[in-house]
Amino acid sequence: MTPEPSVAVTISAFRRGEWRTSLDRAPLPGPAGRELALVPEIVADADRRWWDSALPALPLFTGRRELLLTALELFDTGTLTVGGIGEQSAEAFRAALWESAGLPGPLVDRWCAMLRDGVLKKDDAPEPDGALALVALPGNTFTCLDAVCDQAERSAGVWLRPSRREPVSAARLVAALLAAGWPRARLGFYPGEQRSLHGLLRLTDRHVVYGGARLATSVRSSPALTLHGPGRGCALVPPDMPTDDAVAWLLPLIAADSGRFCSNVRTVVCEKPDAAAPLARGLAAALDALPPDGPWPLTAFREPGAAESTTRGIRDRLRPGDRILTRRPPVLHSTADDVYALPHIALLDGHVTAFTRGPDDAASHPLIGHEVPFPFAAVLSASPRAADAITADALFVYRPAK
Repeated sequence: MTPEPSVAVTISAFRRGEWRTSLDRAPLPGPAGRELALVPEIVADADRRWWDSALPALPLFTGRRELLLTALELFDTGTLTVGGIGEQSAEAFRAALWESAGLPGPLVDRWCAMLRDGVLKKDDAPEPDGALALVALPGNTFTCLDAVCDQAERSAGVWLRPSRREPVSAARLVAALLAAGWPRARLGFYPGEQRSLHGLLRLTDRHVVYGGARLATSVRSSPALTLHGPGRGCALVPPDMPTDDAVAWLLPLIAADSGRFCSNVRTVVCEKPDAAAPLARGLAAALDALPPDGPWPLTAFREPGAAESTTRGIRDRLRPGDRILTRRPPVLHSTADDVYALPHIALLDGHVTAFTRGPDDAASHPLIGHEVPFPFAAVLSASPRAADAITADALFVYRPAK
């Protein structure tokens, strides 16, 4: 059952130890009347000066790992006071994510558990330093909040820059940390325009930034920057693997987490030239059988035209001879006014003998490694040389267990 919708709100920024509103605001996806308070760069600049003067007077801060685990339990199950929202129960949190970001409850439950497990599995706590860290978050999944936990544990202070597509989870984590007893001065929540990211990078000492290829080319690399760009997940199917076994192995790699992780498989490379077509047909049939609310639920698109745009982007990248083998319409408009981009499988024509990444290179195919926020993979056969080049371009490479 879908929870009751939330009322119109403006999610606040958190600066200098307090939730604060702003005259600068941006609308959020989902129901009308929901907004996000933005922090202008000039305000962030003044806050950095405030931080530098406040840091020497802050008391010693210990027991961070225990506070993080408490905060993540509250994040999942607690009732928290979130700036601009007020008291937010676990049920209201899930309702807000469904309304604004189209994230179904089972997926939220899974991602909350992944955050807790990630902290539980960490090694011994690091020795904190005096850095002010920035974590610039993506909109596709809130599991990237694990980077906030990591930087909160190792840094003197941490500022979060949420995605304007999904700021709800980041604001709730700040509220959870505060409720667990995290020192208020050591936290910041700095929503802003896209151009404000570069200002926040200038103002902070250590940076973790998530984003796609366009963002990756816009930020300067430095020893203080950890950039999480496209994962371009790739799976290699050996020539002796039966098609049915390959489908069973690949299906969760493509469809789990609604295809939103950078680690999801986007490219399936068959070493046997005549294996790509039957494998693509088998994967397409398996994905066509998945309902939006099934064991691997899909996320709904809340921005008008976004589902149509992202699925059209796959078709625009097809080359002569390539085919889409999934048979359902690319976009589903459900009876509850929820819009889904349905899974896609593309079969690339021919046998790839060389691969490089470049828009004007004949050896580059725009669907190899192409990332979209729903399950999609391109299936192809490739020579050993091309397969090596494709895997070298991927951050995540999967091979079946022997």
